[in-house]
Amino acid sequence: MMKTKTIIYLFAAFVLIMIIYIMKDTFSQPTVDDLEGDFKEMAHYRNENNTGPIVRLYAVSTADTLWQEMENYGNMMPHTKYGNTKVYFFANEGDTPSDISPVQPYFGEHYQPNCLAKYEKSAMGEVSFRRYPFSAGE
Repeated sequence: MMKTKTIIYLFAAFVLIMIIYIMKDTFSQPTVDDLEGDFKEMAHYRNENNTGPIVRLYAVSTADTLWQEMENYGNMMPHTKYGNTKVYFFANEGDTPSDISPVQPYFGEHYQPNCLAKYEKSAMGEVSFRRYPFSAGE
């Protein structure tokens, strides 16, 4: 009888420790607020088509050209299987579009020189990150 109670208490302690671990891990996931670069989402677009490919577009301002942080930001953005997610990064809030259109060009051409980078995750999950996507050399 004593052996059975000990086994039950050990099992209960194990389950409790696992629950605490899972909760801690769940609530401590990194977010875009944890990234360096002072990212601010200035505009976004998501099509209303829930039966076909989901298209997500974002215009984000950043305080610095931290390329890896920009790519990490893009990786944290929502993405749907067979959908497309594009994030455009701009140098500062004043030079970032406040509205995005669902058709190309997604924002006014006068914003293009201020675009630092473009992150894209394709329908098949392939990631592309380009620095200065609208520069004359590309």
